[in-house]
Amino acid sequence: MEIREKLKHGRLFFDGAMGTLLQKSGLIQSGRAPELLNITNPQAITDIHKQYLSVGCDIIKTNTFGATEMRFPNYEEIIKSGIECAQKARADFQEKYIAFSIGPSGKMLKPLGDIEFEDAVMLFSKSISVAAKYGADIILVETMNDCYETKAAVLAAKECCSLPVFVTNAYDMTGKLMTGADPKAMIAMLEGLGADAIGMNCSFGPDEMKKIVPIFSEYASVPLIVNPNAGLPEVKNGETVYNIDSEKFSDIMCEIARMGGCILGGCCGTAPEYIRKTVEKTKNIPYIYPSKKERTVISSYTHAVEIGNEPILIGERINPTGKKKFKEALKNHDMDYIRREAITQEEKGVHILDVNVGLPEIDEESMMAEAVRALQEITDLPLQIDTSSPKVLEKALRLYNGKALVNSVDASEEKMNAVFPIIKKYGAVVVALALDASEIPTEAEGRLQKIQQIVRCAQSYGIDKCNIIADPLAMTVSADPKSAGVTLDSIKLIKKETGIKTILGVSNISFGLPQRAKINSCFFAMALECGLDSAIMNPISAPMMDVYYSYCALKGFDSGCGKYINYASFSDLPVENAGQEKAEADLSFFIIKGMKQAASHKAEEMKKDNDKFDIINNYIIPALNDAGEKFEKKKIFLPQLLMCAEAATAAFEALTGDDEEKSSGAGEVILATVKGDIHDIGKNIVKVLMQSFGFKVTDLGKDVAPEKVLESAINSGCRLVGLSALMTTTVPSMEETIRILKDKLPDVKIIVGGAVLTQDYANKIGADYYAPDAMYSVNCAKEYYGEK
Repeated sequence: MEIREKLKHGRLFFDGAMGTLLQKSGLIQSGRAPELLNITNPQAITDIHKQYLSVGCDIIKTNTFGATEMRFPNYEEIIKSGIECAQKARADFQEKYIAFSIGPSGKMLKPLGDIEFEDAVMLFSKSISVAAKYGADIILVETMNDCYETKAAVLAAKECCSLPVFVTNAYDMTGKLMTGADPKAMIAMLEGLGADAIGMNCSFGPDEMKKIVPIFSEYASVPLIVNPNAGLPEVKNGETVYNIDSEKFSDIMCEIARMGGCILGGCCGTAPEYIRKTVEKTKNIPYIYPSKKERTVISSYTHAVEIGNEPILIGERINPTGKKKFKEALKNHDMDYIRREAITQEEKGVHILDVNVGLPEIDEESMMAEAVRALQEITDLPLQIDTSSPKVLEKALRLYNGKALVNSVDASEEKMNAVFPIIKKYGAVVVALALDASEIPTEAEGRLQKIQQIVRCAQSYGIDKCNIIADPLAMTVSADPKSAGVTLDSIKLIKKETGIKTILGVSNISFGLPQRAKINSCFFAMALECGLDSAIMNPISAPMMDVYYSYCALKGFDSGCGKYINYASFSDLPVENAGQEKAEADLSFFIIKGMKQAASHKAEEMKKDNDKFDIINNYIIPALNDAGEKFEKKKIFLPQLLMCAEAATAAFEALTGDDEEKSSGAGEVILATVKGDIHDIGKNIVKVLMQSFGFKVTDLGKDVAPEKVLESAINSGCRLVGLSALMTTTVPSMEETIRILKDKLPDVKIIVGGAVLTQDYANKIGADYYAPDAMYSVNCAKEYYGEK
């Protein structure tokens, strides 16, 4: 039976750890990649698969986690051999499935890293195509800790094969991915892309993982995968062990099964006994296949926005219509102007940003791509892609990091047939206009019919009704005194008859009239009372925001009136262009918002009249410290922190040029990813932050032998070393590196970090500092060099 069908009838089970068993057997030597054993010792891999199949697992993961062209020139041979090992193992078992395991590339995508999105898609496509060719049953994208790379891998799978696509992400103790995405954001994006089962793996044990499960049970419409570690790693008698035994593991997995876990298994540290007990203990627990969730949700790379609970504001100012300065910015490719518009609207409290860059005299496709990238560098608000061109739309949705809102489609056959395949492929929510190419109905009933026509066509493309938002159309009241009434009636009628959410471009009502904000705000209040769910509006308009915060307080959307009180406390301050003025005046503002070009220009300007070290100490370092504090308090996330660091670096370089003073005297540090580990994401993030705080960094790269680290420390005289390891199998290399360094250089101090490490683990392998995240590593360096 095809696995998607089988999942409708009962719980299935993944296997457990591969690397842990290989390590215990002595087959993985320090620095040796486990994937190579598919070729050099295939029987050992087959035997491990058989152990898991014999205890009742239904799905075995191939030993191909890192098998991409980036890491292995012979990746195709590794994948082919890995699948053959799995096929031999299941030959003696009935109805078992082979999941091709593919993990992160080990690099970050732009703008945070150096890989283009399309290059990442191609990298994953090559490996997945090989897996499909040689007989995998499932594509398992696992242990992903970044929303954007997850999208690249899933898109690759959907484009190069028709196999079921399962996805598990690695969440941290705060319930977020490394780059900030929460489960709701990942559910929205992955279901939109068409993933067949989603969930979580690695990071921690089932006790912590079960805290995230209820979110999936409440919001996900596809089966939930839960593959925890056997707790946290520890070192006992020189061996890596985990702190949750098979009995406790399986007991907690029973709780997870009752909470809605559909596919259960294990990750690091989970031997066959863990899976055997999980299978046995959960066999009589009723199976819960997820119900269809009719939620209208869009997302950014950090969070989701649900339309329909409380009114949602969509900022309208990134649009050239009637805006001379904006048109000039587009013609001049002035992305900082667009960024400032985004920041201003974000600070005013909008939930979503509308993005329209269409001008006849520019290349809209390339400009839209440039704008989407620029905006996602400095804000985590979801975007509404606003274009009439299907070509532009596809380009934007492909690059977009999340599940976007699209403005718009009308009821004409040509338009729907052009737009709906794109919406379906990339999983967006689309605005439906209550018109077609020939008419705008003048009565509410006619507008309802247009919306119903669009809904029927969308459903024929497999687009759920919840992924459509109806725009009943606000027409200028100066041309037709009845138009406002028709729009308001349409809101009520459409919601009553279809149940779908509604949206309006509110300011359209006042075209041709003086003091438009007066009309707009009154109409906005009337529309909200009729049930309007979302509004495309100008958040710089005080009357509009007065209505919004007052309405939310009066209707019970603002518990304790906290948002209203906060808003009203500042409502007497000038609001027009307030964000712009601040942005133009303050270097710290540019740095905190991650605006590299603006920060560089401002620093150049300031150094004409100021000492560069005064600028560094009074603007750059305070801005970085502020961002660091916000990161530690989870008010901002890794992408914002990195963009802040890069903006600080740009300002720093503008001040110092090619001077030797670039290190700012903060100190020196050597960084390396340990031997056998090619995942240098964490190390690269630390490098950017260290440099932005003025430290001189010697980056030895990835897969670095202990002797090379020692040589660098001896030759440079640097006695602060940072070591990174992502995988359990490479922690022994980290321990060996520490031992060699400490033996030859007793005064050396070592910072360690990586997904598999804990403070206790770091202590036992001899590290001086444990950095649970990149910002903490900077604090360790500050402590070492005496900064308080």
